[in-house]
Amino acid sequence: MVREKVTVSTRTLQWKCVESRVDNKRLCYGRFILSPLIKGQADTIGIAMRRALLGEIEGTCITRAKSEKIPHEYSTIVGIQESVHEILMNLKEIVLRSNLYGTCGAFICARGPGYVTAHDIISPPSVEIVDNTQHIARLTEPIDLCIGLQIERNRGYRYSIKRPNNFQDGSYPIDAVFMPVRNANHSIHSYGNGNERQEILFLEIWTNGSLTPKEALHEASRNLIDLFIPFLHAEEETLHLEYNRHKGTLPPLTFHDRLAKLRKNKKEIELKYIFIDQLELPPRIYNCLKRCNLHTLLDLLNKSQKDLMKIEDFRIEDVKQLLGILEKHFTID
Repeated sequence: MVREKVTVSTRTLQWKCVESRVDNKRLCYGRFILSPLIKGQADTIGIAMRRALLGEIEGTCITRAKSEKIPHEYSTIVGIQESVHEILMNLKEIVLRSNLYGTCGAFICARGPGYVTAHDIISPPSVEIVDNTQHIARLTEPIDLCIGLQIERNRGYRYSIKRPNNFQDGSYPIDAVFMPVRNANHSIHSYGNGNERQEILFLEIWTNGSLTPKEALHEASRNLIDLFIPFLHAEEETLHLEYNRHKGTLPPLTFHDRLAKLRKNKKEIELKYIFIDQLELPPRIYNCLKRCNLHTLLDLLNKSQKDLMKIEDFRIEDVKQLLGILEKHFTID
């Protein structure tokens, strides 16, 4: 456990992690402060951050299991101590970490007698099992247990809709809890006198181990920024996009060549700390780049025009407009 003494800045707004601990592989805790805030700001930020932490962060979990040997969800199988329903509930609790975009497949293939745990899940390299000891089933006889799994990355909670045709092919949906943050609280400490009263915001975050509390805080903050970015764009930019929609010719100098010149003009360490949020991109272009985990100008410059055109919903007009915006902010000779 790491715990630090709280010191309050009297000028610039600063945040700090004052306590951090790992209780076990599936429970992490962090306590953070933000100060100094004027009266009322701490509550505004605290409420928004708590909702973003609990509902806006993506997580990964098992959403479907399939086995042709299972007649129905509430059946039992000879040689397995747990019922099918109990196995599905155990699969629901498996904590995963991934950089998936959408869904992928995995499977379990184990032979008894013995215990089947999360260690027996065979998944793609993009999916990491947080706690290999999580229990799935106990095989009491020398039988094979083979289960196909669907793994998905999403956000929030999704109740599985059970349809009869799913059960006929041995496929069983699982309630999906995509929330890596187990709980989040905020509290406020006021100090000062009269009209000069200021506040310190305390944020407490508990996660399931797939994210650290600090990672969860960072991602929740980024997601809040994403929600507010559209309000910062001028209406003229949208009109400009509509005007150029039917133009399909490329600029004389290719996208990659022009961005290569920008790299020469800017140090790489500077590019790393210039976020695409600062470029005032149109919402559609901004969202396309964010979906592909392009967060900084350095991330963007590492992509070629061909790479950008592979992004879903990204068009040649968007490439041209992106170049225009970069030329507006930076010198590209």
